[in-house]
Amino acid sequence: MHRLPDRAILFLEGPDTLALLERTVTHTVAGWETGAARYGALLTPQGKVIADYIAHRTEGGVRIDVHADAAEDLLKRLKMFRLRSAVEITRDEGLVSAIDANGTPDPRSAKLPRRTIATAADAGEPLPRWNALAIGAGIPEWGRDYRSAEIFPTDINMDLMDGIDYRKGCFVGQEVASRMKRKALIRKRTVRVRASTLAAGAEVRAGAGLLGTVTSAAENEGLALIRTDRFAKAIMARDPVTVNDAPAEIDSAPWLIAEVKALLEAPADE
Repeated sequence: MHRLPDRAILFLEGPDTLALLERTVTHTVAGWETGAARYGALLTPQGKVIADYIAHRTEGGVRIDVHADAAEDLLKRLKMFRLRSAVEITRDEGLVSAIDANGTPDPRSAKLPRRTIATAADAGEPLPRWNALAIGAGIPEWGRDYRSAEIFPTDINMDLMDGIDYRKGCFVGQEVASRMKRKALIRKRTVRVRASTLAAGAEVRAGAGLLGTVTSAAENEGLALIRTDRFAKAIMARDPVTVNDAPAEIDSAPWLIAEVKALLEAPADE
């Protein structure tokens, strides 16, 4: 077992815990069995991500595994939305997020190791090369690739990781998130990119046009937030992709191929 760096644990308990989460955050609570983990976020009313997290269902409530720098803000906002609900919300300083072969599958990707919540003593030393593991799995993370209120859920592919339930009742920012989903042709995505050298902040280009920016990197592999409509045009023009003028390659994930195809086939005025 290895502790994950820069994580904090919030604990919600009480009879109204699931009702509170159902009306505020992006993921569903329906059919949530004890021991299962779900990926979700709290959004601004304008639909941008305040903090995303992994929530673990326990017999007594829900433990939220969130970036340490986002924990106090998330705690404050959940308490604000609590109103008169019977929910206690605290930060558990005695627990940490950890990787454990016997833990719960990471809900974002089967490529990521299983995780759990444990005491600091049980969790042991920090996991080496966690960023490389997450980048290799194509998973952007708060604190490394973005921070509070900077991006929309689809910018970081939350809808592709079951992080948003568009069919549930109202949640904060739902109107904006649902409207973007209904448009069907999403134009900004986080993608994996490879090049001989990569660094956060580097520009990703196709020919003379700017596609986007590298948000994180580990050696020759990284994540970049790009305009998929511009990427589609670059494919049609057969413009080579570069990062800092060096040849680069954008990973052709099946979902990206499908979305680029939809953009290429869409009427010109969409």
